[in-house]
Amino acid sequence: MSATVELTKENFDKTVTDNEFVLIDFWAEWCGPCRQFAPVYEKAAEANPDLVFGKVDTEAQPELAAAFNIQSIPTLMIVRDQVAVFAQPGALPEAALTDVIGQARKLDMDQVRQQIAEQQAQQQGA
Repeated sequence: MSATVELTKENFDKTVTDNEFVLIDFWAEWCGPCRQFAPVYEKAAEANPDLVFGKVDTEAQPELAAAFNIQSIPTLMIVRDQVAVFAQPGALPEAALTDVIGQARKLDMDQVRQQIAEQQAQQQGA
């Protein structure tokens, strides 16, 4: 059984809302780097069973890819408490993926929300 969850437009919102920490791999079958990244992502999912590892097939779910403005694949996104805290295109090596997960785990989400609120306030005042 795979440690990852296939995300679709039908289950995406519920998955992100019901889980405080979700990693999302935007990929496609025809994409060579996506296929190279898949076992690294799968291994990380097995090593972090407390986190949700989702995969969005951009061919099958073009609306999700468009909603997140995915320009190139693979793209890894991390959502914590319904806030996207990381998004980067490119296949990460195992050590880099482990590092990114560790950094995302350490984030103070109250501080992140505060920064977002401040940025939004500045934009509205500009």
